[in-house]
Amino acid sequence: MVTEVCLLVGADGTMLWREVSGNPSALPDSPGRWAAIWRLRDRLAEIAHTHPHGPLAFSTEDLTTMAAIDAALGRPLRYAVVTPASMLRREPSGVIRVENAEPAWVADLRAGCATEEPTEEPTALEERWPS
Repeated sequence: MVTEVCLLVGADGTMLWREVSGNPSALPDSPGRWAAIWRLRDRLAEIAHTHPHGPLAFSTEDLTTMAAIDAALGRPLRYAVVTPASMLRREPSGVIRVENAEPAWVADLRAGCATEEPTEEPTALEERWPS
């Protein structure tokens, strides 16, 4: 099953938490994700999610969510959208297409998008990648 995946990443590139949506074109809001963002806020540097069928762009919903997270944390994070072939990153200085130096976690994110079944319990994912 191809599905959207969200990943929380630390400043050192460590994968802190992951959520699999079960849907190829949506990543519905989840209390577990918001709780993980808040719990990991001191270590959190980037939030990435997949668009398994494209586009390589941030949606309007992505943009409003990013603004809300930055406001809640009191600082800007990096954000990324990953497609099967490309990566787009939004940094405080602007949006860039990552061409040659994708972080190591991108391959894991793509693989999870294609192979993992959704999990109903966010805590099960936290046990897999503890904070």
